[in-house]
Amino acid sequence: MNGEQDRATTEWLEPLQRFFIYLESERKYSKHTLSAYQRDLNAFTEYCAENASTDWKLIDETLIRRYVATQHRKGLSGRSLQRQLSSIRTLFNYLCRHYGLENNPADGIPAPKSPKRLPETLGVDQLNNLLAISADDPLAIRDHAMLELLYGCGLRLSELTGLNMADVDWQQRTLSVFGKGRKQRRVPFGSKANEALKKWLKERAQLINVGETALFLNKSGQRIGNRSVQQRLKKWVLKQDLGSNAYPHMLRHSFASHILESSSDLRAVQELLGHANLSTTQIYTHLDFQHLAGVYDKAHPRSRK
Repeated sequence: MNGEQDRATTEWLEPLQRFFIYLESERKYSKHTLSAYQRDLNAFTEYCAENASTDWKLIDETLIRRYVATQHRKGLSGRSLQRQLSSIRTLFNYLCRHYGLENNPADGIPAPKSPKRLPETLGVDQLNNLLAISADDPLAIRDHAMLELLYGCGLRLSELTGLNMADVDWQQRTLSVFGKGRKQRRVPFGSKANEALKKWLKERAQLINVGETALFLNKSGQRIGNRSVQQRLKKWVLKQDLGSNAYPHMLRHSFASHILESSSDLRAVQELLGHANLSTTQIYTHLDFQHLAGVYDKAHPRSRK
């Protein structure tokens, strides 16, 4: 009996494992995105198994709705549930194409709505203070260059740590960046970032291991990791007495908000950030309106209480 159960479990989970391989090898999803899919779908398949639904063809809309309701009662936000439903829909699309399922039972199932949270940003003065790094040791020089790119180019953390020397076009002052889904875009960088990068290159030559292609290295001469960048930023926030918490993605939010405040060109901001949909970028228009409302409140005589 145990042998039959083991065989049934293998048959049930094999398409899921093949789906993860597909996301990694064909869709070129990052480790972070793949890990999120695995967490979401492992939780979903555990729920299905507990409810005696270990046949993909028998999983229907009712079961998925019950799963969403259960997760919501556990305290998951609407945003998290939207992500989980997206993972489930993507899985069933794969099963329809490769395993003969006739329809996607997750299509059309809405997630509970949750209030939109505006991105956290830093002010221009705060960023100028953060980027006023004058130390001359190699790691401080590297950190300065990394922060200049995070804010100056609006990079995601994984995009920064994934940069190679070959991705920098010094003549055009642009970076070749690989974003979500390994989509490539070119992003310009300014004179401040250019100066900081050139200063870092002199130090990089002293640290590098043979054959290492990464632009930014740790003290062992290997590609720096995401966690190290987060820790170094935290250190500089304290050292520069920023008066506020900061994390790498906050610099990306600040980049987008400041560009939009100055140019009002939403499409350009979308291209610079590498957003697939304009709706993703539109969240920054709410920040821009908050800025304008603040200016109005301070400046217009009829706005004062």
